[in-house]
Amino acid sequence: MATRTQSVEFAGATLGRDRHICAFFNAPDEERRTLRSFVTDGFERGERAFHIVDPGLRDDHLKWLADAGIGVEPAMAAGQLQIRSWGEAYLRGGRFDQDAMLALLEDVLQSGHAAGYPLTRVVAHMEWACSDRAGVGDLVEYETRLNYVLPKYDDPVICTYDLSRFDSTVTMDILRTHPVVIIGGVLQENPFFVPPDQFLLEIRERRSTRMPATIAS
Repeated sequence: MATRTQSVEFAGATLGRDRHICAFFNAPDEERRTLRSFVTDGFERGERAFHIVDPGLRDDHLKWLADAGIGVEPAMAAGQLQIRSWGEAYLRGGRFDQDAMLALLEDVLQSGHAAGYPLTRVVAHMEWACSDRAGVGDLVEYETRLNYVLPKYDDPVICTYDLSRFDSTVTMDILRTHPVVIIGGVLQENPFFVPPDQFLLEIRERRSTRMPATIAS
């Protein structure tokens, strides 16, 4: 993989030009082991961290960061570490609006650069999509559309998925929307990736086949 100016190494490989990553895990401990160096190296290099977490696990996440040697309170006070719950990101207003979320993420990346950070490292826990909130059915389309936004930036974005929470059909679709994948703790190019133009066409075709046929009067 051809690297960008700001190299990022973790999970046994160097991240290349594509920086939209899906990470599949079977347990929180596996996720934390795999992503520890991704997070800590960013702080050591003076980069910014933007994490979106389950509100019920926020305190656990902060403790994990502290146990990894990160000065959580000073980093949050300085703006180097930003933690948002699902309700402050994906589920603002009690529903998922993919356009609003795409705009939020782009603003996060732009503001990091404007503040002088060489990179913003994003970790987003995606189990909010298992809820019954309005709009969550747009998850796959959202992940596909991110591939129009993220190539404009060097910042790595990791979408983490707990495999015990998602069925095999959704998991396969999510895999196909990410050019880079972490499976079994190993970072690798994704041979199943489908370019966004092609995948969006597939999504539209699926929807058209699900629409009830109209009855001529």
